[in-house]
Amino acid sequence: MLWPFNHFRKPRLAPAGTIEAIYGMIVTQAREPIFYRDLGVPDTVNGRFDLLLLHLWLLLRRLRSVAQGGAELSQTLFDRFCEDMDDNLREMGIGDQTVPKRMRAFGEAFYGRVQAYDQGIDSSAEALAQAICKNILNGTGMDRARRLAAYAEATNAGLGQIDDSALLLGSFRFPAPLAEDETS
Repeated sequence: MLWPFNHFRKPRLAPAGTIEAIYGMIVTQAREPIFYRDLGVPDTVNGRFDLLLLHLWLLLRRLRSVAQGGAELSQTLFDRFCEDMDDNLREMGIGDQTVPKRMRAFGEAFYGRVQAYDQGIDSSAEALAQAICKNILNGTGMDRARRLAAYAEATNAGLGQIDDSALLLGSFRFPAPLAEDETS
């Protein structure tokens, strides 16, 4: 008789395809042209990275309230983000000796932004806009930062309306970004 040894393996919350689908939604949303064209996000490696972090933060924030499976999915998504960053560095030709230093910097950036965005959204719309202005818009353009903050708050509220099971299965969509004339 063969005994399954699955209890020795790290349990997976969701199939890899689900993780890829959810992470893919985050990346796709962060690449929406409206953020760069109308909302002032610099269309640079750093700008795209910061917008990816904003969307990852929004989803991880929502997953904190999912009692069963939220923490596991959050960790798996964060791990997928780290894999993606590592892969991107290597594709850009960053050497094996430098990748760990860059990954450490990515981690520090992630945790710093999560803290700033959490404090901002828990405090006021203006505080969130200031955090977004500093981290995404390089300290300029408070009017655009306010529009991005309004989008983040609307996304946070929208994600809050999604059923936990739909969230865990990746059966949701991010809301459309607000065009300039929709935020005025």
